[in-house]
Amino acid sequence: MKLDYKKTIFVGMAFFVISMFWITYDNIIAKILIDKFGLTQVSSGFVMALDNILALFMLPLFGSLSDKTKSKYGRRTPYIFIGTLVAAVAFVTLSFVDQKQTERIESSTIIEEYDYINDKITLNGEPVNLTLGEWNQIFNEIRAKRSTDYALGRITAAERDKTLNKMQEDYDRIIEVYGIDKSNLNYQLTALQQRDFVDIYHNYLSNKAYEMTSRQPANFILFIGLLFIVLVAMSTFRSPAVALMPDVTIKPLRSKANAVINLLGAIGGIISTGLLLFLGLSKASYVHYTSIFLITSGLMIAGLAVFLITVNEKKLVAEYELEVKRLGLEETEEQPKEKTIGKLTKSQFKSLVFILVSVFLWFTGYNAVTTKLSDYAPKVLQMDFAIPLIIAQATAIIAFIPIGVLSSKFGRKKMILVGVALLTISFASASFLTAQTGWIIYIILGLTGIAWATINVNSFPMVVELATGNDVGKYTGYYYTFSMAAQIMTPVLSGAFMHYLGRGTLFPYAAFFVFASFITMLFVKHGDRRLEEDNKSLLEYYDVD
Repeated sequence: MKLDYKKTIFVGMAFFVISMFWITYDNIIAKILIDKFGLTQVSSGFVMALDNILALFMLPLFGSLSDKTKSKYGRRTPYIFIGTLVAAVAFVTLSFVDQKQTERIESSTIIEEYDYINDKITLNGEPVNLTLGEWNQIFNEIRAKRSTDYALGRITAAERDKTLNKMQEDYDRIIEVYGIDKSNLNYQLTALQQRDFVDIYHNYLSNKAYEMTSRQPANFILFIGLLFIVLVAMSTFRSPAVALMPDVTIKPLRSKANAVINLLGAIGGIISTGLLLFLGLSKASYVHYTSIFLITSGLMIAGLAVFLITVNEKKLVAEYELEVKRLGLEETEEQPKEKTIGKLTKSQFKSLVFILVSVFLWFTGYNAVTTKLSDYAPKVLQMDFAIPLIIAQATAIIAFIPIGVLSSKFGRKKMILVGVALLTISFASASFLTAQTGWIIYIILGLTGIAWATINVNSFPMVVELATGNDVGKYTGYYYTFSMAAQIMTPVLSGAFMHYLGRGTLFPYAAFFVFASFITMLFVKHGDRRLEEDNKSLLEYYDVD
């Protein structure tokens, strides 16, 4: 029995398309919502959680529908074709809405004021810290502009007061937290204090963008409508795309096949992030995203074309059935193992609960960073967000094999604890980074990739280890319910912290939840490795959730 790598790669093209799309989506949509439409961190977080909300019921729905589908093209292919095509067309249509909104931003004073503050906080390209008096002068200029705009009828009294009240609240909070003497105008701000004052200015610009959106909401409504179509379309074919591989691959080779598909997904993610870097779209706030919309949609169509040309689903399924009969691998429903017949023991149930709580907690911390980093890095660290993400993706890919080997030797729980500890230290360290020390994020995100790979390799197997032969699906459902719930909640909750307490709370927030998962994992006593997993090939260590 040998895996047909060529066939597996072609079958995995759908997953390649999915991974590439989501990396692009996560990195640019939040920035468009916050910078160009002026949404708060909370409301933009809700929009970013929509895909996970839809996934809760659409993934099982369309997975089940594809199981029952009968067509001349097979069970899964129609969903992959229609879903990819609709998503790609709707996604490229978003570029026209983004273009329109960007032109509106360019016709305002927002970019001029954005450039003004960048000139103030940098000297010859290097970040500098202003004095308290210099910041007071900047804020007084904002107050004067707001008063002038109100006097000329450009804004309402409510809009003026909302902006100025928010600015004053943030200013007073920073003064109180750091114990700064407001009367000492010559006080030289530290890098951390400067970081928080810059955040006030970015919030002011976002409020100005929201004023434009609220006066002429049609463009925003169209953007959200198209975005919803994109998310629904993506949800229709993910489950069928994932289900296709086991449809055409005999059971003993599925682990290797899934590893190949996971690698394809990782490559898709790196390509997507690399394109953002190459096109110069991973730092500035008010750039035109037309190119990345077009290229991503084009690559989705190209990937679909390769899939349709090379994958004849009905033929592959027929070949699979012949192979199963030839090798005597007819699959029958597995019976529960004798040692786990009936309900879990009290100790096993306790372990299951603590594993699932841990899953929820570390996804809460990790997903907050991945969702918000594209907004955080350019504004807080004054740097590109794409390079750190590429480093994280690359280190995770490199780490899977050695982590898999170590997990076989030392056990899943111990390796998860190591990964969680490393992730906590990484996020906690990132909390103290400023524009002057932002380069350290390259190291931190590299360690984050290793830490997340360590957790990912072992967490899902620990959950299904507690399942009997006939309820693996149920325990898989538990795992995805808890991880998905975290990914629904955390963009909104982390957004609330960033809105009310500043962007600087992102990494402390993430570190807190990841550390909490370390505590809950200490109570897990069951679900460790099976001895037969020691015989895995190196490639199979990429067979992870």
